[in-house]
Amino acid sequence: MKDLFVQKFGGTSIGQASRMQNVAAIVKSTLDSGAHVAVVLSAMSGKVKSEGTTSRLLEAADKAIHGGAYYRVIDLLEESHLIAVEEMITDPNQKQYLIAELHNDFQQLKSFLDAISVIGEISPRSNDVIVSQGEKLAARIFAALLNSLGIDAEFVNLENIIKAQFNDTGIEFCTYVQKEIALRIKACGVKVPVVTGFFGYVNGGILQSIGRGYTDFTAALLAAGCEAKELQIWKEVDGIYTTDPRKVPNARVLSHITPDEALELTYYGSEVIHPFTMEQVSRAGIPVRIKNTFAPEKPGTMIDPSAKPSIKAGPTAVTVKKGVTMLSISSNRMIMAYGFMTKVFNIFNKYEIIIDFISTSEINISMTMAENQELDAAIEELKELGSVSIKKDIAILSLVGGGMRHSIGIAGRMFTVLADAGVNIEAISQGASEINISCAISDEDGDKALKAVHTLIEE
Repeated sequence: MKDLFVQKFGGTSIGQASRMQNVAAIVKSTLDSGAHVAVVLSAMSGKVKSEGTTSRLLEAADKAIHGGAYYRVIDLLEESHLIAVEEMITDPNQKQYLIAELHNDFQQLKSFLDAISVIGEISPRSNDVIVSQGEKLAARIFAALLNSLGIDAEFVNLENIIKAQFNDTGIEFCTYVQKEIALRIKACGVKVPVVTGFFGYVNGGILQSIGRGYTDFTAALLAAGCEAKELQIWKEVDGIYTTDPRKVPNARVLSHITPDEALELTYYGSEVIHPFTMEQVSRAGIPVRIKNTFAPEKPGTMIDPSAKPSIKAGPTAVTVKKGVTMLSISSNRMIMAYGFMTKVFNIFNKYEIIIDFISTSEINISMTMAENQELDAAIEELKELGSVSIKKDIAILSLVGGGMRHSIGIAGRMFTVLADAGVNIEAISQGASEINISCAISDEDGDKALKAVHTLIEE
């Protein structure tokens, strides 16, 4: 559908009745322009993730396993959702029907948690079932809100669309899910589909395989499957900034950015878009626009796969990823040795440790990874290959920009401003694409380094 706009709204955007009504106004405005709309929703959330529905559902599951008061958590969730319904839905019959549907959902959830409480453990599939309830509740309520406003909408639950078996979430899996979602959207006809972010069980569990931001991924699969005109990710920011505006006051919103630049920024600390999202829409040639739910009049940032890389010399943005661990392996056996790196990576693969950043020399490999990963067993095996050292409280500072390919001396200027700011560099990495220069620094120097390197973008 060439005139279809897929609009994905995060949990904070719909976290209470007034915000959900604001989102309904955005959908109505798009429909009034003559376009078709498909809506993808996260679970309702507060200002921080720990206060959101998904976090509360995970808390309830944990209490069920360990003998805690999980009914109390679910009752509070039901109360908060019913408050939103009372404030938004005015038609008595529609309100009564919706309340009954929601109550039934919560009762089923309690029964499911009862079973988990008896067993005393939870599988990835069961965890997915619990987590998925948040998006179902939000989508059910929002569809009712649209209908109460005279917009013909349909609640679309995707939890059972995957009928085949897949070992991973690769191209074959994504192509299959795109087609299945497209069929569900087509079946809605002229109605506005209000779609759950959760689209069914994947191998290992959706949180483990894709992560908490999987609703962005769902929206991208929908957009690609339906050949949408545009995917809009509505958040609480005006777009993608040159850096974090909370730390650098003169950071500015980028009017456009390439998919490669967006991926690099996302991977190295910017939480604007889920990394799996860009792969799906880029392959389908669909542009992505990042917009602010609370300032819909602002243009946002466009990520356009069809746009040519910028020929403007210099970087586009700088980001910092804190809370990482750096592991270094030193060994004379690396010199002229065939297969040494393979042995190292096989160990990380064995223990499912995800590596962010790699820097190598003739006798040393330095790698960074999230601090919450279990390293002890891997370290014991790595010691058989050489001397292993660990540094915690590390940050990765990344300067990103397609235009850096056309600029001489960017790395030198980056390291000069860091030196002038008194920031010590632990390791350096730059890919052959020349789109990203990254270095490992101490966590405590992260904000200072961000401000210093941002001056290169201001030039």
